[in-house]
Amino acid sequence: MEELLSQFKPITLAEMSGVKLMNRTDTKFVTTLPQLERLLLMARDDYYAQEIGGERNMLYDTTYFDTLDFGMYRQHQSGYARRQKIRFRTYVSSNLQFMEVKTKNNHGRTKKKRIEVTDMDLQDPEKREFLARVLRFDVDQLQAHTHNYFHRVTLVNYAKTERLTIDTQLEFNNLLTGEHRDMGPLVVIELKRDGLVFSPVLEMLRQLHIHPHGFSKYCMGAALTNDTLPQHRFKLKLREVEIILRNN
Repeated sequence: MEELLSQFKPITLAEMSGVKLMNRTDTKFVTTLPQLERLLLMARDDYYAQEIGGERNMLYDTTYFDTLDFGMYRQHQSGYARRQKIRFRTYVSSNLQFMEVKTKNNHGRTKKKRIEVTDMDLQDPEKREFLARVLRFDVDQLQAHTHNYFHRVTLVNYAKTERLTIDTQLEFNNLLTGEHRDMGPLVVIELKRDGLVFSPVLEMLRQLHIHPHGFSKYCMGAALTNDTLPQHRFKLKLREVEIILRNN
């Protein structure tokens, strides 16, 4: 994949400053590494590849928190439209860590609020003040639940109206059960747009028969590593993921 990525024009973090998309629509797709290679061949003349320190396929390290009764997971699993997630994400290549709260509204738009941090201590006054403003859950009920890491490629269209994130080498670790899952050839693609602007990659995805497929890394990771959680709303997605893993 590195050879394919080298064929994209680079874009720096500074040049991406206008593509933050903190209030956006997200569409996710799930596919495999061979299909991803075909997609990159098709997209190389329409997208930049984000580059940091010479790297284009960067390691991300994320820890998700949830309440003691898994309130955030249960909201998603129940189909609740107005839901939240809290995570600590480390961008390994740039050595930056953020505490992030993602809020989805009943119109399908996602807002992300974050602050830069150096640890995951929720007793820290700055973190508590931030969470008091943006989180609907009691901070004293939060616990670290699921950890994942993956490599991410970020593409930006030439018009700078959208970002395409491509996650590979995904692994889940459940901090409560000790279970681990390696997702092997699975690829999670997320198209992030400021509204319904034109997207060159959508036609490419259609041509490759890669269709929208909801995939919350937190919820899928939790369901795959903790069989005591309710899963009935995710059963079809989990079955499809298992088929991909079995057939590749």
